Amino acid sequence: MAKDQPETATGLIVAAGQGLRMGTRTPKVMLPVGGRPLLAHTLQAFEQAETIDQVVLVASEDLLALMAAEVVDAHKLRKVRRIVPGGARRQDSVRLGLEAVGPNCRLVAIHDGARPLITPGLIDQAVTQAVRHGAAALAVRPSDTVRRGEEDTFQVTLDRDKLWLMQTPQVFSCELILEAHRQAAERRLDGTDDVALVEAMGYPVRVVEGFRENIKVTTPEDLLYVEAVLSRRSER
Repeated sequence: MAKDQPETATGLIVAAGQGLRMGTRTPKVMLPVGGRPLLAHTLQAFEQAETIDQVVLVASEDLLALMAAEVVDAHKLRKVRRIVPGGARRQDSVRLGLEAVGPNCRLVAIHDGARPLITPGLIDQAVTQAVRHGAAALAVRPSDTVRRGEEDTFQVTLDRDKLWLMQTPQVFSCELILEAHRQAAERRLDGTDDVALVEAMGYPVRVVEGFRENIKVTTPEDLLYVEAVLSRRSER
């Protein structure tokens, strides 16, 4: 299914969330970090990735013009071809973004706008694996002991060697992920991410080992971490 596909993909950046846990009036993807909006760092990685030929950005409807002017145009992000409004849930936003990609889509790399530390190299690795296998996603092993429990007691210690902490990008053939979203809507399935929707169809997803820096910014402390990593990278 995927072996004859060219090694390029459309980047689908999901940046329509409210970011309520950040506790700021400014949407978190527009907060300044490292001298530019957080979202600009995310998009810059896709701009530099060799396997990405275009980008569709999904945003809150009231931020479409602002993101176009202060992120895409201001930072000369030429691969961003469309900015479209998202939906109530992340799953809805991804589906709307997929609909905007167009009928010639072969592969799509779905990524959280609030993961600004992703690197072009890791994007390319994920796309390459999706070319070979039809579906691939970044993930890392947990470093802490993980236990399952109920309320105030522990029940079971889980085997870390069999656990993955999911990241993005998650890359799929467009045919596959569109069908996964169609079936999810039909079955009223609310997946935690796009891998969950593909797995619900019984399709295996290839693991691409990510790296711990690729965090999803959620709290003010996360912004401090991103600042520190960007500063370190700039010194190399």
